[in-house]
Amino acid sequence: MIKAILIDDEPLARAIVQEYLKFYSEIEVILECGDGFEGAKAINALKPDLIFLDIQMPKITGFEMLELLDCPPAVIFTTAFDEYAIKAFEANAIDYLLKPFSKERFDKALQKWLSNRSSNDPGAANLKIIESISTSPAQSNRVVVKVDGKIKIIPTSEIQYLEAADDYVKIQTEEGAFLKNKTMSFFEKTLDPQQFIRIHRSYILNMNQIVRIDLYDKESHLAVLKSGIQLPVSKSGYVKLKEILSI
Repeated sequence: MIKAILIDDEPLARAIVQEYLKFYSEIEVILECGDGFEGAKAINALKPDLIFLDIQMPKITGFEMLELLDCPPAVIFTTAFDEYAIKAFEANAIDYLLKPFSKERFDKALQKWLSNRSSNDPGAANLKIIESISTSPAQSNRVVVKVDGKIKIIPTSEIQYLEAADDYVKIQTEEGAFLKNKTMSFFEKTLDPQQFIRIHRSYILNMNQIVRIDLYDKESHLAVLKSGIQLPVSKSGYVKLKEILSI
């Protein structure tokens, strides 16, 4: 039996998927969730084979929810209007259902998944989508992290700097530091380039936090932040800073 979870904040949308799934005796809907918080918790606990996932939901988006999963299942996305996401799906050959969708369109998406499920790697497919969507303006104004099993949303305006930390990136805020399982390159592509500058291979700095730039030695500088923290600035990073600050 294939276990499925429906994650959508619209009860009517979930009811339609339930109705269409009545024709698939091999699929059992084990739970319905109304937001990404519930969805992430349910997926980690119940380990479904397939989820039907809305994109635009309260609290966190479908993409942000996927980022928080250690072992994401196969996904058929549902969306009403996310044009950027649709382009990403098409580029990566991932199926999606554009609301309102007919039973014929639903059947096509589900049959495609059923035919290829043995050869598909859900984790790799989801990673491609997340990487593709990362440059969307809607995805660049906050970062979602897990802290002691709970989900925390960090507005990018509250980030002081980011620091490379092995396989993670440390996100420093006034409240404290948080780890995200991403690369520095990911954040360099995702964050607003006018606000966040890669000043060193290990640091990305929020320009609003700079108090001054001090000369450290002939070849390097230090960025002094409002908090008093000093961050190293490489030669190439200093060139970027001078350009942004017009100095």
